[in-house]
Amino acid sequence: MNCFMCKGDLENKNTTFMIELDNCIIIIKNVPSQVCRQCGEVSYSNEVAKQLGKLVNSVRNAITEITVINYTEKVA
Repeated sequence: MNCFMCKGDLENKNTTFMIELDNCIIIIKNVPSQVCRQCGEVSYSNEVAKQLGKLVNSVRNAITEITVINYTEKVA
């Protein structure tokens, strides 16, 4: 599989996903990702992207200024 930005080779790695939401920062560690060896662009499978959305929504109302969670924390 190739990077959609530069066409470089992708490798599977765990990365950290960060998002700023309503003046708060949510950090999700150990996210399964595909990272370009050439430009460093990070991409996620559809399944991982859906799970990231669920994780962000699950902590959206309970967050403080910073929330850090592990990707492996499954949300139904």
